[in-house]
Order: sequence, then structure tokens, then C-alpha cells
Amino acid sequence: MARVLIVSRRSVRKNKFIDFVGEYHLDLIVGYGAVPVIVPRVSGVHMLLESFEPVHGVLLCEGEDIDPSLYETDASGLSLEEMEEVRKLHVSDTAIDREKDSIELRLAKLCLERNIPFLGICRGSQVLNVACGGTLYQDIETKLTNKCQEEKRVAHINYGDYDGHRHLVKIVENTPLHGWFKDSLDEGSMELMVNSYHHQGVKRLAQRFAPMAFAPDGLIEGFYDPDAYKPEEGKFIMGLQFHPERMRKSDDLHEFDYPGCPSAYQEFVKAVIARQKRLNSSTAGLLPAKLDLEMEEQRKTIVRSFSIAKNLYTRGQELPLSNESELKAGAEFLQLNTALSLQQENRLKQMGATVRNGGYYKGRMKLNEGREKIARLVIGKMSVEELSDLVSFYRMMDRICSEAMERMLQDKVSDAATVSPLS
Repeated sequence: MARVLIVSRRSVRKNKFIDFVGEYHLDLIVGYGAVPVIVPRVSGVHMLLESFEPVHGVLLCEGEDIDPSLYETDASGLSLEEMEEVRKLHVSDTAIDREKDSIELRLAKLCLERNIPFLGICRGSQVLNVACGGTLYQDIETKLTNKCQEEKRVAHINYGDYDGHRHLVKIVENTPLHGWFKDSLDEGSMELMVNSYHHQGVKRLAQRFAPMAFAPDGLIEGFYDPDAYKPEEGKFIMGLQFHPERMRKSDDLHEFDYPGCPSAYQEFVKAVIARQKRLNSSTAGLLPAKLDLEMEEQRKTIVRSFSIAKNLYTRGQELPLSNESELKAGAEFLQLNTALSLQQENRLKQMGATVRNGGYYKGRMKLNEGREKIARLVIGKMSVEELSDLVSFYRMMDRICSEAMERMLQDKVSDAATVSPLS
């Protein structure tokens, strides 16, 4: 099934940290045909996000305030006195969680770079805007609402009525939000009553986005990327400051205030599934044809070459003379495989590739186009295990060389310090 990554939020229960995600989000994702994959908010996860591949979509929702150092570059933030007042009013939200910031910003940027469907609700919309270079009001009431005329002031949060609180927003015409709610709008009106629970919001909207809704005080309540909105083609980048998933009838939680409330999730999942299908079809189309016997033998020779080289390092064995020619196959393959970056090639050269044949490796600097094609076909038929061994081998050699260089430099420094000026 299509996979949607959702980052958990940390809380404390019985003097222990727990991670959780609101069930309304999970229920809608599952209901429309995708499977939610929860990314735990624990230290170090931001370095392990590649382990959650394949990523077909990302949903980011509630959480604490984003670290202002990630977006505030001028003196327009809160003063120390103002910040102290805000902390008293919003105790549960002003405790910055830098680990969650790091995880979610990396995921948002990944989606933007690879056109992965992204839906941000509340804090998630703020993360999306910051990831694209936008900024936030550190406190809406202090920096925006209190400066408005009385009739335009809005309460964006009500601690006494979490789910029941509603405030007015005005929908922008010809946007996805307008399409979802147009049948619920009064004639000649573009206004809805929405649920929200936040004290921060978008200040400067990132350039790539277009607004979809505004509160009476001017705060942007929804935005999207017009160039990345084609759910049927797997394109969906959107942020909603309000909570459509919580806009439900008080006497029947299965019924929404408006029929369009779940549409953001429905269209998001549609894009997620479309992306999954596109990835699956492109992968299937890239399956190479069955290798003939000669190419299969070449593949086995190259795999054996790397296996021998790996054993030299992991077991510290001496190289039998009979194996030297087999190492050349691996060295030659490395030289022909231009899928490696220039940095990787230079590092391999510095490491001598398979060490015993560094001279031979350097002598193969000129690429041959025909042999490069063969190399690509060969690596295309390697199994996941073989490729994994190859990657592990590269990383191991990198570590060994770094340690050796560090020891050598330390020895040189020590020698220089102990040499007498008269010697």
C-alpha cells in the first residue's frame, strides 16, 4: 500500500515520555486507502530518515513552536518581556523541540526536492513555509491581532473549548479550498467557520506558495503550490493552519461541519497513491533483460573481486598471488562506473580502490564508452545484498583511511614536539 510518513509528538505520561499522533489524522489516511507510518520523535531519527523509504507522502500535524532561529533573521521578533508573557499564556506550546524541528524540516525539504505529496496541518503548515524560506509570527495576538481594528480581531485559540472553537475565514476563489467548500458557501459569500488551535502563524509566505484563505485579522489560514497541485498525477504540496479533521458535529463525531472538510485528506491520499503507482511502474520498466552467459560470468567475477578486497580489510589476510588478477576486475569496474560522483571517485583513488592494484587503477583513467555500458548493465543485475556489501565496503574503507590518516598526523605532531632543536 501507499505509505504516508507522520512524525509523532512527544508528551509525558506517568513520568515517562510517550510519542503520539492524533487519531483523526490516522483514521482519515487509512480510510482513503493509504497506510500511516509513524516516525518517532526520538534523538537521532533525523539521521535515519532514509530507512523509512519508500516515501509516497508526508503528513505533518501538531506540535510545539518552531525554533525562531530557523526563520527569524531580523529584530522583529518578541522582546524578552513579551516572550515571558507568551510563555505564561501558552505553556504547553512554547517549549521548543529542536529534534522534532530537525526531523520535520528534513522531511519537508525532501518532499519539495523530490515532488513527494505533502500535507501540513497547523504546525505542519508552518514547517512547510519555513522550509521554503518563509517566516512566522512568534505570537499572533502580540504581533498581529492586537494591532487590528476591534472588528477584525480573531481568537485563534481557546483552551477552554479545544474542539468546539470556531472562527471566520474567507476563502480565495479558484483555489483547491474553494473547490472543496463551494457547495457550502452562502450565495455571494466566501466565508467559513473553522476550528483552530494555535498562537503562531505565517508572517511572510514563501514565494512559491499562493494563499487559499485569510482570517479577518489578515493571517493566512491556508496555502498551496499551484505548480504542484495535480493529485491524479501524484502532485500535492499544501498547508492548512486550521483543523478540518476536527470540524465535526458535537452530537455526531462521524459527521463534519461541511462536506468539504475531509477533502484535503482525500485529495492528498489520491496524490500519494498516484505517486506510488508511478514509482512502481517506473521501477518495473527499468528491470534489465536477462544477462547472457558471458555477462553473467563478468558479474560473478566483479562480485568475487569485491569480496576478496573486503576480506583483506575485515580479516587482515595476506593476498595470495593467485588472487591479484581477480582484484583487477573490481578496480576496472570502479573506474568504468561513472555513476559514482567525482568526490567518490577521488576518494576511491586516494584509498587505492583495492590497494594492491593502485597503480593499475590509476592507469585506467580514460573511460571507454562501450565498457561503461556493460558496467551499468552488470551493476543493474546485482542483488540488494551484493550492492549492500559494496556500499558497506566503501564506508569501511573510508573509516579505516580516516583513522590511519589521523594516527599518522598525530605521530608527526608528536615527533615534531620531541625533536631537540640541536638534532
